[in-house]
Amino acid sequence: MDKLIIYTDGGSRGNPGDAGIGIAIFDEEENLVAEISRYIGTQTNNIAEYYALVRALEEALTLNAKSVEIYLDSELVVKQVNGEYKVKNEGLIPLYGIVKAYLDKFEKYSIRHVRRENNKLADKLANRGMDSKDDQIV
Repeated sequence: MDKLIIYTDGGSRGNPGDAGIGIAIFDEEENLVAEISRYIGTQTNNIAEYYALVRALEEALTLNAKSVEIYLDSELVVKQVNGEYKVKNEGLIPLYGIVKAYLDKFEKYSIRHVRRENNKLADKLANRGMDSKDDQIV
């Protein structure tokens, strides 16, 4: 696949609390290619957002995407990955490093902030992940 359009969301009930990730991946014709919903244990909201992004990038690499267009409703993660904010939180630094390493594997990428109402499927999948503690931890 040449290009994938990816929406990710991570959330935590309690911050830290029960956390989940949601990912919706589309091809260039806006066909849904993959949906991922997972419970990831007790995490903070920001860590869940990064986990969702890491898992989405892993899936895009598995699908042999050359280019990815990524949308998140976490302004913090978007600004950190785009270099507008420094990553100071010790728990986020390793996840940030993984994200940057994965992004380097694509010929082209963009990562943009979207409002929550424009990220409904990924949000629904993240909530499903939080609701289903029986799923395997990623």
